[in-house]
Amino acid sequence: MSEQTVHNEEHKSPIKSPKQLIAVVGLSFLVPVIAIILLVKLVDTTPRVGYGSDAMSHEAIAARIAPVALYNVTIVAEAEETGPKQLLTGEALYNKLCMACHDAGVAGAPKIGDSAAWAPRIAQGEDTLFKHSLEGFNAMPAKGGDTSLDDIEVKRAVVYMVNKSGGSLNEPEAPAAQ
Repeated sequence: MSEQTVHNEEHKSPIKSPKQLIAVVGLSFLVPVIAIILLVKLVDTTPRVGYGSDAMSHEAIAARIAPVALYNVTIVAEAEETGPKQLLTGEALYNKLCMACHDAGVAGAPKIGDSAAWAPRIAQGEDTLFKHSLEGFNAMPAKGGDTSLDDIEVKRAVVYMVNKSGGSLNEPEAPAAQ
């Protein structure tokens, strides 16, 4: 045998045709991908939710998209009051309820202290400001979401925010005790 014939016989490959080469290259990519997918499925055990599950019920959806202010309201079920209600000051109510939206500007709420955002609202007049805060406006629910508040408390909070944002409103007086 010649030297070249011996040399060719030494290096025989299991891949003998282009079809076999294509199959080997394809499998070299496909097998690791399938292995990774199976490992991820093995590790990921979180339950899947979709159409028809409780996560898609009308109540669950409504709870997810409820206004932010509703989460700041503390509800006291059938509490017995022992005396006249103590009205909150504007600052106290702001710190209790209003700051959740008006500190961060949630859903378009004007940030406290931002006179540029408050100027057009102040220009509408205090009656309009009070009406929007008491009845709700855009994303803001009536009385910030706490319907147990007295109108005077809500007005005081509006005056507090307006005065901190470049306005000059007088705080409304509480009605005389009866």
